[in-house]
This record gives sequence, structure tokens and C-alpha cells, in this order.
Amino acid sequence: MNGSEGQVQVRHHTVMDDEARHVARVYAEALYRAAERQGSAEAVLGELDELVNGLFAREQALELFFASASIGREVKAKAIESGFTGRASDVLVHFLSVLNHHDRLDMLRAITEAYRALHNRRTHRVVVQVRSAVPLTDAERDRVREDVRAVGNIEPILEEKVEPELLGGLIIRVGDWVYDASVRTRLDTVRTQLIERSSHGIASGRNRFGD
Repeated sequence: MNGSEGQVQVRHHTVMDDEARHVARVYAEALYRAAERQGSAEAVLGELDELVNGLFAREQALELFFASASIGREVKAKAIESGFTGRASDVLVHFLSVLNHHDRLDMLRAITEAYRALHNRRTHRVVVQVRSAVPLTDAERDRVREDVRAVGNIEPILEEKVEPELLGGLIIRVGDWVYDASVRTRLDTVRTQLIERSSHGIASGRNRFGD
């Protein structure tokens, strides 16, 4: 394959990915409107999450069954009816039937992420990345949430990561804003200040002796 062919292939995949994301957003918005009308937007998100991250993880064959183009709509419709009616909300059951009718059940994961992003925007929820030298306690977690709420007027969703090399303290990132209270950063700051003071002292000495 020459260079130009490779470029065409990359461009093709990008277009397909963009189209898939757009389709997922359209379905997610339709589901969100239906759930909002019944006051169950958050509950439906929980159902979607349990379906794609819970049930599909435990029963991988079910996800393959829904995604398979070789299995007809009628068979999938019966599976939705027997497996979800009475166990999931009417909103979700109807939505799964709509996806099946349009051969879009294979997009459930993408739709779930689009729905989650939409719900976060509507409820002013923002992912807050928290890096700490040791795992946070519940009290520390609550304090971080309270501080972020007070500063940003948002509802934080903590995404935690333990990094022992931070030497204590923590780093909080909200979008482009970063609060760094790690010991390593404080040491680097002190080191920088000492170097600056030393440089200033050397320069003053030179000036004093006419160098």
C-alpha cells in the first residue's frame, strides 16, 4: 500500500467514527427526552450503565447476540420482550425495541456514553481528575467535592488515580485548571526560589565588585 492509499484509509475511518458518534448522540438525545418526560433521566442512565458495563460484562454472548447482523429482528425482539419487560423501565424497553427496529443495537455502548455526557452537561457534572500519593479517605473525598463545588459551581465526578511518586499531597485537575498541592511540587518551588535567590546574590556580588 502506498502513502496516498494509507491516507485515504485513515480518512475513511475518521469519517465513519464521526458518523457513528453523531448517530449515537441523536439516539441518546431522543432517549433522554423520553426519560426526562417521566422524570427518570438519572434512573435510565443507571439502567444503561448496568446493561453495557454490568450485564454485557457478565454475559458477553448477549452483547454479541445484539450486535450480530446475522440474527434477525424478530429473534432479537423476542429476546428483548422476554429478557427486559418487567425487569427494566418501559422507557428502556421501548428504546431497545426502537434500536432493534433500526438495526442499531450494536451501538448501545456508544449511545450509553453519549447519554452519560448529555446527562452530565444537563446536571452540571464535570469529571475531576484527582491524583494522590495514597488512596483518598471518604472524608478527604468529601472535602475535595465540597471545595470543587464552592470554587467551580459544578457537581464533581471524581476520577481518582494513586501515584506514590507525588510524595504526598494531591493534584486536582478540572478541565484546564490545575491545583497542585503535592510535596514534590512544593519542593520544586522552594528549589526554584533558592536558585533564583542564589543567582540574584551572585549578580549583586558582581555588581558590588564591579565585575
